[in-house]
Amino acid sequence: MKMKGKIVLLFLMCALPFYAGAQTNNTPASDSLKTVSDAKKKTAPLLRAMKNKVAGSYNFWLYTPEGYDKQDTTAKEFPLVVFLHGRSLCGKDLEKVRRYGTIDALERGRKIPAVVLAPQNPGETWNPKKLCAILDYLKEECPYDTTRVYVLGMSLGGYGTMDFVADCPDRVAAAIALCGGTTKKDITGMGEVPLWIIHGTADKRVSVKASQVVVNELEEKHLNSRLRYEWIIGASHSYLARYFYMEKVYEWLFIHSTKDEGRPVNTEINISKEDQTSAYTGWSKKANIKTIR
Repeated sequence: MKMKGKIVLLFLMCALPFYAGAQTNNTPASDSLKTVSDAKKKTAPLLRAMKNKVAGSYNFWLYTPEGYDKQDTTAKEFPLVVFLHGRSLCGKDLEKVRRYGTIDALERGRKIPAVVLAPQNPGETWNPKKLCAILDYLKEECPYDTTRVYVLGMSLGGYGTMDFVADCPDRVAAAIALCGGTTKKDITGMGEVPLWIIHGTADKRVSVKASQVVVNELEEKHLNSRLRYEWIIGASHSYLARYFYMEKVYEWLFIHSTKDEGRPVNTEINISKEDQTSAYTGWSKKANIKTIR
């Protein structure tokens, strides 16, 4: 009996430190496993060529940022940026869309914490219905925050931006139209969205008058409470391409949401001359983005 007692006592002495440690550890085993699982789920930036995915619409590039996982509920917390290119990138070669703009900025290293959609126009006026079809497709394929959809475009894309806002103001949280105009007769919808119109006064491809016509009509109809506009003195058509590379541009967009009461336009973030001149500098030349063609 004495021997058995010593064995039991020895067992208890060895087991006590382990037991005490288990009692003082406040992290449940399930939480520990979850932490490991979350670490494994961290994803890298991905750029995919999406061809013939939406019947009757455009082919497009789709970018998902670091940490995006469509299977995770947090995927719907990421905003969506829609980049609409100009006429020089039109066609059937999707690689052309990477020459300038938001996708090029990402590949050069600009950090944009959002899903990015960059469709390719075959050579016509941008069609809002076709763009909406892609947005609907992405709700399942690549979930995003539907209250934070942003559109920015240049030249033909500037027209597309204003046209899209005019037709679908309830789907756009904010928009920036560079050296564009509109093809719409009814522009009432533009008055419902925080809209920033920017044009160079020395633009020889698309006259600044194309943007001024829109601004004047919105002001005459008292639909300008959410409007910002800026005429860049002496700026040429191509000069405005640098706006796609500025961090402040995306900061301005992301500050808006369709859930904002009254949907006010932000006027505190401004683009200075220094911002313009340094637009192509300040980040690495090549980002580590996996590309699937």
